[in-house]
Amino acid sequence: MRHFPRLFLLLLALLPLTACAADSAAPVEGQDYEAIAEPGPFAPLAGKIEVVEVFGYPCIHCAHFEPLLEAWAARLPADVRFTAVPAAFGGHWDAYARAFYAAEQTGVLKRSHADVFKALHEQRSLPMQNVSPQELATFYAAYGVQPQRYIDALRSDQVEEKVKAARAFAMRVKVPGTPALIVNGKYLVKGRNFEDQLRIASALVERERAATRRR
Repeated sequence: MRHFPRLFLLLLALLPLTACAADSAAPVEGQDYEAIAEPGPFAPLAGKIEVVEVFGYPCIHCAHFEPLLEAWAARLPADVRFTAVPAAFGGHWDAYARAFYAAEQTGVLKRSHADVFKALHEQRSLPMQNVSPQELATFYAAYGVQPQRYIDALRSDQVEEKVKAARAFAMRVKVPGTPALIVNGKYLVKGRNFEDQLRIASALVERERAATRRR
């Protein structure tokens, strides 16, 4: 009986190690990710592992995820390329997918991206439904884009083609909703919460890196 307290303390000391081991375990199909039936990256680039986020500006969960995702993506190694792909599910989703690509075309996407979430979900300075080209042009004018130039980009064939490509990708990988992470066009990340999604994505990136080394 005198040994019981010592044994109990030892077990308590081992619990954090057990938890760490569970966190670092290899991702399990069906639990941590789904294998994509029609695999293929969104925009393949030789030598790069692709991580895609399918997101929507109208999605409040995407807005909450954005700060965590931005910090995570900033720490990705040089052989990993992160790409945000707007969900074009129809209606106001399509309007804001076009807004995303028009901002990219006019060179202000990086500076404006997080602010669109704030404008929609915090400040309410952009309408969720039926946003007009003029309203979007006024918003992006704050980043130095002449309004007519932005509207021209919004209505351009190039933007429309990018929206179609984004829609086709989301349909092919069968995203169940947003935000969704897809690693190298092969794995649709699951996860219990945002932090878990990023943990699984990191592990799948390492899996792809290891597979590349074996080739």
